[in-house]
Amino acid sequence: MSCFCKDDTMLIQVALPVPLYRLFDYRVIGVLPKVGVRVKVPFSHQELIGIVVGHVHPNDSDVPQNKLKSLIDVIDDEPIFDEYFFKLARWLSSYYHHPFGDTMAVMLPTLIKAGVDVSDDIRRYRVPAHVDDDFVKNVLSKTAKKQHANFAIIRDNPNATKYTLHMLGVTEKNLALFAQKGLIECHTTPNTPPPQVQMAQEPLTLNDEQRSALMQISQSIHDGCYRGILLNGITGSGKTEVYLHAMEQVLAQGRQVLIMVPEIGLTPQNRTRFLARFRANVVVLHSALNDKERLLGWQACRQGQAQIIIATRSALFYPFANLGLIIVDEAHDTSFKQQDHLRYHACDVALYVGVLKQIPVVLGTATPSLEQIKLSHDNKLYECKLTKRAGNATPPTFDLVDMRVGTLWQTDMAGESRDTKLSHQTVQAVRDALERGEQVLMFLNRRGYAPILLCGACGWQADCVRCSSHLTLHKNPFKKAHHANEQYLYDYLKCHHCGYQVVTPKICPGCHSPNLVHLGQGTGQLYERLHGIFANPQTVQTPYPIVKIDRDTVRGQRAWDKLYERVSTGEPMILVGTQMLAKGHHFPNVTLVVIVNADGGFLSPDFRSPERTAQMIMQVAGRAGRAGRAGKVLIQTLNPDNPLLLDLIRQGYDKFAHDLLAERCELGLPPYSHAVLIRADGNRLDAAKNAIIGAKNHLPNAHPFAVLAPIDAPMVKKNNRFHVQMLILAKERKALHDVLSWWWQGVLALPSSRGVKMTIDIDPVGW
Repeated sequence: MSCFCKDDTMLIQVALPVPLYRLFDYRVIGVLPKVGVRVKVPFSHQELIGIVVGHVHPNDSDVPQNKLKSLIDVIDDEPIFDEYFFKLARWLSSYYHHPFGDTMAVMLPTLIKAGVDVSDDIRRYRVPAHVDDDFVKNVLSKTAKKQHANFAIIRDNPNATKYTLHMLGVTEKNLALFAQKGLIECHTTPNTPPPQVQMAQEPLTLNDEQRSALMQISQSIHDGCYRGILLNGITGSGKTEVYLHAMEQVLAQGRQVLIMVPEIGLTPQNRTRFLARFRANVVVLHSALNDKERLLGWQACRQGQAQIIIATRSALFYPFANLGLIIVDEAHDTSFKQQDHLRYHACDVALYVGVLKQIPVVLGTATPSLEQIKLSHDNKLYECKLTKRAGNATPPTFDLVDMRVGTLWQTDMAGESRDTKLSHQTVQAVRDALERGEQVLMFLNRRGYAPILLCGACGWQADCVRCSSHLTLHKNPFKKAHHANEQYLYDYLKCHHCGYQVVTPKICPGCHSPNLVHLGQGTGQLYERLHGIFANPQTVQTPYPIVKIDRDTVRGQRAWDKLYERVSTGEPMILVGTQMLAKGHHFPNVTLVVIVNADGGFLSPDFRSPERTAQMIMQVAGRAGRAGRAGKVLIQTLNPDNPLLLDLIRQGYDKFAHDLLAERCELGLPPYSHAVLIRADGNRLDAAKNAIIGAKNHLPNAHPFAVLAPIDAPMVKKNNRFHVQMLILAKERKALHDVLSWWWQGVLALPSSRGVKMTIDIDPVGW
């Protein structure tokens, strides 16, 4: 409970953003701060901002009286963190075995941790009555078109908040400039609820399966209780329309809706869809926002001004004023698992938030993970199936293309013959689709030009000096040679793990031979080959645009917005991309999908690889034929008799996944066991290995777990650090966590752990 008290003997307990498994006690002179406020305190030789989580009598403190320090300052007059926030933080800290103070630090935007003001009063901006056109002309330069455009937005939206103006395109710099020059004024108003959401577009009629799924969500909304729902619908089955109908019910109650997406590339199309259906305040939150934008979003959620929130995983920690529904779209995606620091899974956190808030949580996907299927079998998730495509759309047809038969070769600009790694059947199918005015998606889950550069004379390979991995070739495919007989000039070699980059050598560093060759294919090389076939105006009568979509070419929200704008024109084009294209995107004019290489995923030693590969294939395939036109999927493979691949395309993902689930059960692998991965990384391999051995020896003698240790990480050396792992598998989750609760902190205190970074990963998605 929060309280004011002038009892100078009471202490405050503060959670600090440090990797220590404890709270810190401080003296207070004067009024005792309330629980939930931020305070500035001395810590070691620095000052830190922490959160008051409790009060304690000095007799109950484990700090000697003469060692107690006094707090420096109280930042907030009233608590900005409530009991819900503390419950969520305690659960995260307990389940993922992460320090409580550091857990709360992960949950907060940077500026909140820095102590900025978060008053509940809302600052609004307007143009004063005396500011007319002549006043504006005298203040702003005629050539400052951006300033004039920003000023017009403020004038046309009187009393708008800073966040609203930002979403409309007004920059922070111009806002400050206008205020300085007297063009606008800021006034503060108490926080009031936003206007009631209005329908901007009539909803579509649902089919029987969609209505049945909506009924389950609606029941939870009506009863005001938690329910976890797995919306398992094939691609194009209308899951989004079910979301929209459920959102309408929640928004009509004046409550907020949170839509989780695996990465920022999915936010533009979702925002467009929701604004087309609802006249509502839509807020987008993701990692590409700067600190001020994140703070504005945090305040909009807390004040209830944000009605529809589209976000990536960290938004689950935001303080929603009146949350009524959580939707996790593409819930199978491993991007929902945080891979560093506090290694939480957003789906699990979303379900727990649903329990705390007593609201429905919908996990939507066409390819549920085996863990999600198991939860539905155990009645911990209610499964709703959508087995047919919405409207007149039909599922795409699959064709396996046998790459052993032969591929198309072409002559490059240097006069050399190159293998395009595309079959004649594939090239003809692409040409036919383009000539019909349709779009084609070419999927290759490897960016760069080629994954390996080696010397044909001595066998030298271009390896990263910091990691145990090869360097990837990146090049400009149309960099013109200075002389006709020169080869293409590769721009650089890059490590995709640590970022190390070096100019590509022209001769072998080992034997000085000029015979450097590249192996394998990335999106850059595929783009180049396709350009030679379909887009080169010197050789092609009707060139078609080719758009490459990977992390090298599409970065940030604006890049995605431009991409969607271009693709949505519907003009015939080829999209070349990685897994960024496989995550729920809706491109209505794409009728042909080509999976350039389907074999790699089935050859991996990772036991999860068949599941992940199947998900990827079905998700990419689902981009074809979504708007009524027939869709087709070509899968290029050197092993057309692969039983896993044949089962997937003949029987569908559900049957494939259930067969995998039976195998996991027989082998005792997750989800039929519970995994913990301990990682040690140090400056020396032997130090990391000794730390893992020490951790293993610290386990109780009679533990009931299966333990594999020490084992090399998939990449032993990364960024000049050596990585060794320990895997623990347990049949019972409770027994595992009971041991972890004391064992893990003991491991961190072992002499063998000194100088080594030790991390714990609960429910890892890979090892």
